[in-house]
Parts: sequence; C-alpha cells; structure tokens
Amino acid sequence: MQEKKTMTLNLSEAEMQTLDELSVKKDLSKTAVLRQALRLYQTIEARLDLGHKLFIEDSAQNDKSELMLL
Repeated sequence: MQEKKTMTLNLSEAEMQTLDELSVKKDLSKTAVLRQALRLYQTIEARLDLGHKLFIEDSAQNDKSELMLL
C-alpha cells in the first residue's frame, strides 16, 4: 500500500457544505469524495492534453455544450 500523507485543507462555508452534501449523497467519506474528485480531474486533464474536448449533453433537449477548464 502506498504511503499516505496528511494535509490541512481550508474550505469556504459553501465548499464545505458541497463536500458534506456529496459525501451524504454518495455514501462516501469526505476523503473518498476528494480522492474521487482528484482522479476525475486528473483523467479530464489527461484527455484534454491529448486534444480531446469535454461536452455536457442534455439528450432530452437535444443540447450539447463544451465544458472549458482553466
């Protein structure tokens, strides 16, 4: 198993509320939610680095929008 490191994270009230809500909704610990978010961000960055684009689609409305990340 990989060695784990501890860090302190300062979040705004809104960010903490979002983390709490996601944790409950997904039935995951806050740490697990943050780890998932990091893996997702890493995956998206890798795909964008390959020249891929990221879209969000609402098939019911036949609407597609490109998601731009900074």
